[in-house]
Amino acid sequence: MKFFVNFLSVFRIAAAFAIIPTLMFGMYWTTFILYILAALSDFFDGFLARKYNVGTKLGGVMDHIGDKLLVVNTFIMLLAMMPVWFIVVPVIIMIARELYISGLREFLGTQKIEMPVPKARFSMGKIKTTLQMITIAAFLLLFAIGAMITPETDSRTIMWLINVLPQIGIWGTWLSLLASVWSATQYTFTFAQKLKQIKK
Repeated sequence: MKFFVNFLSVFRIAAAFAIIPTLMFGMYWTTFILYILAALSDFFDGFLARKYNVGTKLGGVMDHIGDKLLVVNTFIMLLAMMPVWFIVVPVIIMIARELYISGLREFLGTQKIEMPVPKARFSMGKIKTTLQMITIAAFLLLFAIGAMITPETDSRTIMWLINVLPQIGIWGTWLSLLASVWSATQYTFTFAQKLKQIKK
């Protein structure tokens, strides 16, 4: 089971990079399906690791890296496809947030101090990741469906999705930004508390 849990994290890392060429070459349905599988693997590797008590520090690091790569790589590709300010600005801030938190962790690591991830089931960090996953899925599905539309298309469901998915994506992007800033604030307070250990 430990091998399978780690495999899911490795799969997510591989998928994060595979999404780049599939989007570049307009393979939108392939990208969407690959992304959904990778996003589901994020849930199952954590769930299985807890259920069977097979979590390891290496597995935790791989899980963390896989999450970040999947979200950041896909967001960067989407920015290239949707260069509008109301997508670009929040995504850049969210990516900067990830670099900021990584910097805090790296500094504490040099002091042999660990900055723990909140364990609450509905921590702001997990809410942020969930919102980002939904947002990206909405945009990818929009591109996949959009590629199917022809002048003869008259499906009400497809036209409804074409109208609704951009709203989900845009609102999801800004809600993800709020959750990212909130989460970064929490980490900053934790970092400040850890600094007191260094001064002592």
